[in-house]
This record gives sequence, C-alpha cells and structure tokens, in this order.
Amino acid sequence: MNLLTQVITIAAVIVGAVVTYATNSATERSRHRRQLQIRWDERNLEAYADYIGKVRSCIYSAVRLYESPREPDSPGGQWGQLLDALTAAEGQRAVAFERVMLLANDQVIEKAHEVNMAAARIDWAARRRIECSLEEWRSLHRAVFAAINRLHQCARQDLKVPGLFISDQHTGRGLTLPDSDQ
Repeated sequence: MNLLTQVITIAAVIVGAVVTYATNSATERSRHRRQLQIRWDERNLEAYADYIGKVRSCIYSAVRLYESPREPDSPGGQWGQLLDALTAAEGQRAVAFERVMLLANDQVIEKAHEVNMAAARIDWAARRRIECSLEEWRSLHRAVFAAINRLHQCARQDLKVPGLFISDQHTGRGLTLPDSDQ
C-alpha cells in the first residue's frame, strides 16, 4: 500500500467516526428533549387535574354550606363545620392553583384565573357575603362550569391532546339542578 491509500483510509475512518458521533449525539439530545417534554406534560396534567379536582371540592363544599340553614354562631354547629370545610377546600384550591401558575402557559393561567373568580363568587354566596337568589346561585354555577370547560380546552391544547372539545356542549351536562320552584 502506498502512503496515499493509507491517508485516505485513515481520513475515511475519521470522517466515519465524526459522522457516527454527531449522529449519535443528535439522536441522544433529541431523545432527552422528548423525555423532558413527556415529563413536563405529565406534571402539567397532574397539576391541571389536581386543580380542577380542588375547584370541584370547593363547589361541593359551597353547595353544602349554601343549602344548610345558617345557625347562630355556636361553636361546633353544623353551619360552622361546613364553613370550616369550605375554608379548608379554598386553601387546597389556592395551593393547587399555585402549581398551575408554576407549570402552565399564559393561556391556561388566564383561564385558571377565570375559574378562580367564578369559584370565589360561589364561595361568597355560600358564605352569605353576597345576596344570592336561587336563580342567581344557578347562574353562578353555570358560569363556573363554563370557566372550567374553557380551562379544559386550553389545557388540552397545551398538552396537545387530539380531538375537539367544544365547551358549550359540555357545560350544561356537568350541572344537574333541581327545578327552580323547589
């Protein structure tokens, strides 16, 4: 073998090694980015689901308080216990909201703020801080469920969940109410 053949062979081996290294490195970086994205998506999904669950717990606690006759401020009374339950649920909702604030994009955060405001109005009505007729109470519930569904829609987009979610079709389904004359 002459010297030129040896140099060409060595150059080909070096070029092959460099190309193999670059390809493997790019593949590994891409795999790592995908794993990070999956991990963040899982955390976002957990945060969104936890937050919605805490909001629904607040709504449930508010309904129980709203439907309970207000007792005099006696310690340990049912109204006081229900008020304590709502206060605890509100605290859990606030903590879950902070997690959403840490992980979500701007659109999801904005929709979560809307849910918080709609849920707060229900809480205020249940606590008797604002006057609320039965029809107004129902309107507050329609508003909070519509806000929750708008949050669902943004969260689905953030998580790249395929398929359509048309919130108007789902808002009324989550709200089961007795007749107005009751």
